[in-house]
Amino acid sequence: MKKILLSVLLVLPVLGFAQSFQVNLQGQKQTAMGGAGTGVAMDEAAVFFNPGAVSFLEKNGVQAGISPLYLKTAFRENGSNITEYNKDKIATPIMGYAVFGNPQGRIRFGLGIYTPFGGAMHWKEDWTGKYAITSLDLQAIYVQPTISIKITDQIGIGGGLVYSMGKVDLRRAVPLTLNDGRQGDVKLKGDSHDFGWNAGIYIKTISGVSIGITHRSQVTANVKDGDATFNVPDALRSSFPTKFSAALPLPATTSIGLGFYPSAKTTIAVDANWVHWNKYKELAFIYNNNDRIENTVSPRNYHDAAALRVGIENQATSKLALRAGVGYAFTPVGKGYVTPEVPDANRILLSAGLGYKASERFQIDFSFLYENVKARNETNIETGLSGEFKTVAYIPGISLSYKW
Repeated sequence: MKKILLSVLLVLPVLGFAQSFQVNLQGQKQTAMGGAGTGVAMDEAAVFFNPGAVSFLEKNGVQAGISPLYLKTAFRENGSNITEYNKDKIATPIMGYAVFGNPQGRIRFGLGIYTPFGGAMHWKEDWTGKYAITSLDLQAIYVQPTISIKITDQIGIGGGLVYSMGKVDLRRAVPLTLNDGRQGDVKLKGDSHDFGWNAGIYIKTISGVSIGITHRSQVTANVKDGDATFNVPDALRSSFPTKFSAALPLPATTSIGLGFYPSAKTTIAVDANWVHWNKYKELAFIYNNNDRIENTVSPRNYHDAAALRVGIENQATSKLALRAGVGYAFTPVGKGYVTPEVPDANRILLSAGLGYKASERFQIDFSFLYENVKARNETNIETGLSGEFKTVAYIPGISLSYKW
């Protein structure tokens, strides 16, 4: 029995929408352009994409946006002709930015609030992989005060401290039957408060091409004294944990971006991202009561992975801007480690959007991102869950901005 329960509680699961549990929805203009934004100074979202570009923004401003995310995952167990689907549930990554200071000066300041990691996965309570997961809600919100300095008319540098607030709510079935015949289950719920940083350099070359290089540091989300609630027979409850602690690395990302300007009305952005997933080797669960559940160390063995993004913006009229983009992200999840919480694989990203300038101060931007995750047939080396996963994501977005 103890070995069975260990297999149920091995790993804190997470799911996201770019690579594994990373979410790349930090600005509507950039999302509509395939997520590219490191090498261009487009708007207040530069606080996230490249703090060095903030000092090159022509105006101060504030913006707020949201990207409702609909994720559909199908699973077919090997040897079965039945396809199971996750429940319909919408996650809502948010973003908000402010830039202020003298636009003609050398120093600008910014503030960003955004959601770079998160997930929402809900399966039926009696599905095939119920002992791996039945539901998950994960969110990491970053708050980033930023300073940007224009060293010369061609070079800007910037950086900011990141304060991360994380929450996780995980539910799974356990292989025990309650007195009334219902399936036993467990809920793990906790939060984290941690720190990191974001820095970048922005260069305008004499040829007119702009270059951006950024690095966003790893943040290790430390869940301490999280609540472990076991719904098990009363006679066994006192021997189960009530608290748990765990650490989850939210990986560092290094990006290089280029901006091309073939005309006064057209911008082409190209980004290459390198995500340092190799730090995610294992995850340990520490429990306050080890009578029935031992402390566990679960291998993950992620490897670094890249993403390539290309986007274009055309100022069709004085009020209307049209945008489109494409991207390709490589999975960091190795063979044997695919789970129903992270049914990850290489993926194609297609996006489009538009911006409407209602007045000299007000603007509204729309984006739509489609992600097609390649079908992947795997057998998990820990749980033995074997079958094919296929996922698609549909992500509309909207933001409002005010400039001065």
